[in-house]
Amino acid sequence: MVHPIALTRRHFLHDCSVGLGAIAASALLAEDVCADGSRSSLPRARPRAKSVIYLQMSGAPPQHDLFDPKPKLQELNGQLCPDSFIEGRRLPFIKGHPTLLGSPYPSVRVGRHGTRITTTMPYFKGIVDDVTLIRSMWTDQFNHSPADLFMFTGSPNTGAASMGSWITYGLGSVNANLPGFVVMVSGGSDPTGGKSLWSAGFLPSEYQGVRLRGQGDPVLYVSDPAGMTRDVRRRSLDALRRLNELEHAESGDPETKSRIEQYELAFRMQTSVPEVMDIAREPQDVIELYGARPGEASFANNCLLARRLVEQGVRYVQLYDWGWDMHGTGPDNDLVTGLPRKCKEVDRPIAALVLDLKRRGLLDETLVVWGGEFGRTSMNEKRDGSIYLGRDHHPDCFTIWLAGAGIAGGRVLGATDELGYTIESDPIGVHDLQATILALLGLDAATFRYPYLGLEQRLIGPADGPRVVTL
Repeated sequence: MVHPIALTRRHFLHDCSVGLGAIAASALLAEDVCADGSRSSLPRARPRAKSVIYLQMSGAPPQHDLFDPKPKLQELNGQLCPDSFIEGRRLPFIKGHPTLLGSPYPSVRVGRHGTRITTTMPYFKGIVDDVTLIRSMWTDQFNHSPADLFMFTGSPNTGAASMGSWITYGLGSVNANLPGFVVMVSGGSDPTGGKSLWSAGFLPSEYQGVRLRGQGDPVLYVSDPAGMTRDVRRRSLDALRRLNELEHAESGDPETKSRIEQYELAFRMQTSVPEVMDIAREPQDVIELYGARPGEASFANNCLLARRLVEQGVRYVQLYDWGWDMHGTGPDNDLVTGLPRKCKEVDRPIAALVLDLKRRGLLDETLVVWGGEFGRTSMNEKRDGSIYLGRDHHPDCFTIWLAGAGIAGGRVLGATDELGYTIESDPIGVHDLQATILALLGLDAATFRYPYLGLEQRLIGPADGPRVVTL
């Protein structure tokens, strides 16, 4: 028989329309959080970063045409690729014996150490000395969704906790009026891995990412329903809290307490989120630096918002920008027209973000990461005889870069062969990257774990071996 309080509570939730608002909210301080926002029960080292801004170019940008140009590949453009490139290998879309594909773009040396990059991202040269390029990343996934999941949850399967959730679970939130983990999406589509990429998985639900929108209400369903005043909402939540406390006393379910905090955060977000999302408050020169346009949805706006969010104490900000899947099946996803368009959309705001953080004294305590979910082939895909230039999926090597958190800029870690197909030195896997990000935040990836289904779950997986990269 259903307890009468439960019936009343369901009726209350339905009539007051506060349930969806709670779903939209997440990430508050855990019960065992110290005054500085960290969880008291976790072993921690001295952190170099307080927050993370992760810039994910969803679809996997072609490294040869951006940050790992290969003059030899240019020289051999159009020739049949070596047999070793295809023998015994499974390629998602390439058929037959493909030809090598040199980049349509020349390379230049930039920065104080003469780092070689292509001309596709001209603004990047202004921050190259603040950046450490890693050209020797690899993954064991070659399809987008499992590669996304592996990169951001440590597992290619759904159900695991996302990196942002792990971090906010471990470190807590600095600003009680804002979520600790925020997600923003641009490019017209969600990443292929979907909302699982910012799910809390098996962690308590308050650590899931909160998606903020660039237009309209920043968070869906967090506004008061028509006819409900701020005072009525406050009294409604007070009554709901008492009902939840009664339920918790009866059931002992920790998710009930999480629900209470989510409702309260949603209430506070009604004021704090619109304020921090209003980029029109920024000086005009800052808006122009990013190429942002208040009131519109864009990657440039999201970069400026990311700075405003970490400035207000948000722990982990994840920006996904869709449109980097350069297969060359048409003009929208080829290297000649599609890639320059995407580079133009992100190059200026990314450089502005790093420069803006630096001049505000925030870069040393903010880790900025740029990358994709895997790499692209050195060969032309030429799917179904396409006349456009494009590259197939390639898990064996790709490039990411990091800045901030005390990282020495102007460096290049790892190297690929002269055709950009295999790693020649210092291979760095996805779990290595995750362990390194946690370490920069003061968390030990090996001991940072959560009990679930009889196992001690970790972001870096159950096997020993992931290492912290020296940066």
